[in-house]
Amino acid sequence: MTGAKPTLDTELSDFAPELRWREWMARVEAVIFASATPVANEDLARVVGQGVSVDLLIEDIQSELQLRPYELVAVAGGWMFRTRPQFADSIRSAADVSDQLLDLNDFEIAVLSAIAYHQPLTREGLKDIFGNEVSRDLISRLRQRDLITTGPRSPRAGAPYTYVTTAQFLVAFDLQSLRDLPDPEGLEDAGLR
Repeated sequence: MTGAKPTLDTELSDFAPELRWREWMARVEAVIFASATPVANEDLARVVGQGVSVDLLIEDIQSELQLRPYELVAVAGGWMFRTRPQFADSIRSAADVSDQLLDLNDFEIAVLSAIAYHQPLTREGLKDIFGNEVSRDLISRLRQRDLITTGPRSPRAGAPYTYVTTAQFLVAFDLQSLRDLPDPEGLEDAGLR
């Protein structure tokens, strides 16, 4: 049968219990390592035995990584490997790596924040917030970085596009969901809004 997926032995009945657990840990780690996007628990559950706790496997992997320069973190509803923050300067010094967020100017961050807090939001809605037109070029730059995308059409006359944040936005800002955004009142109290 050409193109059929190979059957994966998830139960590993022939393995000793401690070796079975290590194999499941290795499988989970390999799947996360190979993915450029966060991997959800339900996807990881496909490579381990029936009823095995993915969360316990993750905890054991995280424990083993404590002394490594990278960590396994929950972000955007899944799991990803991330370099520990204390190594950011080393990485920037050794390689031509630009941090996506460092490339944003203050106004781009403000527009991105407005979209995050008020989505779905039209360009007219952004104009109401900022008091002036937000350029299509700025919107395009945020879209090219996969931080925003088009949302549902607005019910207003002409049905303008709305903009919403993406899963990449959650990853870039290390958020599980939009509920993890800082409280707007707290930002105002801190003078950040």
